[in-house]
Amino acid sequence: MTFKMRFFRGIVASFSLLALPVLPVVAQQQDFSKVEIETTELSGGVYMLTGRGGNIGVSVGDDGVFVIDDQFAPLSEKILASIGELSDKPVSYVINTHWHGDHTGGNENFGAAGAVIVAHENVRERMSTKQFMKAFGREVPASPDTALPVVTFSDNVNFYFNETQIQVMHIPVAHTDGDSIVLFTEANVLHMGDTFFNGFFPFIDTGSGGSLDGVIGAAEKALSLVDDDTKIIPGHGPLSSKSDLETYLAMLNEVKSIMSPLVSAGQSREDIVAANPLEELGKTWGNGFMKTDVFTGIVFDSMGGS
Repeated sequence: MTFKMRFFRGIVASFSLLALPVLPVVAQQQDFSKVEIETTELSGGVYMLTGRGGNIGVSVGDDGVFVIDDQFAPLSEKILASIGELSDKPVSYVINTHWHGDHTGGNENFGAAGAVIVAHENVRERMSTKQFMKAFGREVPASPDTALPVVTFSDNVNFYFNETQIQVMHIPVAHTDGDSIVLFTEANVLHMGDTFFNGFFPFIDTGSGGSLDGVIGAAEKALSLVDDDTKIIPGHGPLSSKSDLETYLAMLNEVKSIMSPLVSAGQSREDIVAANPLEELGKTWGNGFMKTDVFTGIVFDSMGGS
């Protein structure tokens, strides 16, 4: 039996001994049995994995495997199997780009398999306590201790792994208050987590410190790091380029220019949502997870409307 076969057989066996972490209601209601993990090769040993939940980044090389986000716990075995097709080395690190369960649900399983879980300190804080997602009126229980990041940082942290510098940069007050974007310098790949939803309106978690201005700032920061050849992994949506991110930023700025005078004029949330001021943008951007009316209300909240 090869090392690769022994390693992954051991991981699969460990799943039968683990209690899956308590998941948000939205995850518990999903059927993961038919989800397939798809792998896209990018450059310099970096790959994008998609399944259900946030897009995953993976770096493989002589040092081992470096993973960004891990989707939902029931998918861990499938994700590890897909990684096993890329490398026979174990997962050394998992970076969480923020606290939401579609990006951190696999933490307990990956940690049990030996990975070190790393995230901004606000991610551990939010995962360790009960949270309330205002946009959905849903309470999210605290994660088990075994799912929490074991290494945290307050600003930025660098890894030197698989012959590349991996820059993990905190973006304050964007999608949440604990977002990070991750740049594989030599590979010229940027993972943006949920600061970037490619092709549709983003979810801004105002209950977790997120704001429209922060998401705009995240896009501006990312654009300062990339060039025309950079491959950008969004939190959700297809693999992206600099031009995709520029289009996204232009949309966000247009949203701000439309909504700001309405909020400043003191119009109510209900009246603004009913007036549908983002209707035209919604024809292009409102066909994903975040519908136009819901997004309009979230932007109102983000701007401090009352």
